[in-house]
Amino acid sequence: MMGKSHLVISTGLTLSVLGMADEKITIPVAAVTAVSALLPDIDEPNSLLVSRAIPTRFLRFIQTALIGLGIFLYFYGHAYAPWNTVLAALVGIVSFMPTRTLRNVVMVLIGAGLILYGHAFIPWSYIVGSLIILCALLPHRGLTHTVYGVIGWGILLYFSTASYDHAIWIAGTLSYTLHLLADSLTNHGIRPLPPFEWRLKLNLMSTGTRFGAFVESGFMLLTFAVVYLVFFRHSAI
Repeated sequence: MMGKSHLVISTGLTLSVLGMADEKITIPVAAVTAVSALLPDIDEPNSLLVSRAIPTRFLRFIQTALIGLGIFLYFYGHAYAPWNTVLAALVGIVSFMPTRTLRNVVMVLIGAGLILYGHAFIPWSYIVGSLIILCALLPHRGLTHTVYGVIGWGILLYFSTASYDHAIWIAGTLSYTLHLLADSLTNHGIRPLPPFEWRLKLNLMSTGTRFGAFVESGFMLLTFAVVYLVFFRHSAI
């Protein structure tokens, strides 16, 4: 499914379940729910979550800066010849990488930065940094679209937020799970338990097609209906 569909469906249904369970829905709960709805696609550089966190404008700025650095090294780095030419060529190659590849490079650098310089957030800087690097190197719908991904995210949320508000880790885990269930509706499905080849695939739609958009719109409308019944009709009564 498309990112906006995941955001609406997983967030809407998760918050509705919490509402029916009489859990208090705070801003942190809602924020973690929304992030978790998109998180499994962090292994896709052009996904909604990654493209918003690392926007194209930022990548264009990096490319421009790298081109400038390459030119500077080539013309003014004579003291380091011939390595200045080699470095200039390498910088130039990176600057002309496709947007998708460059996002992966930036994700790896961000992850490395968290590991090396996130001392104030130990041990979470190591965990989050390692996850970002791992996701940047994984194929789409790989490890993040498995039962292992759900368990890992749930454990991370539990140990970091349970003492603050138990609803946060419950909401995050449920929203993440709903993302995977939504992807199981597509013709590609998911492999929930690798290395086993079994796929959870209902083959109801194909993402990016007209019929797929129709199906996604239908599920979003159903989600809006559930949200209305839980939060608005119930309060009116």
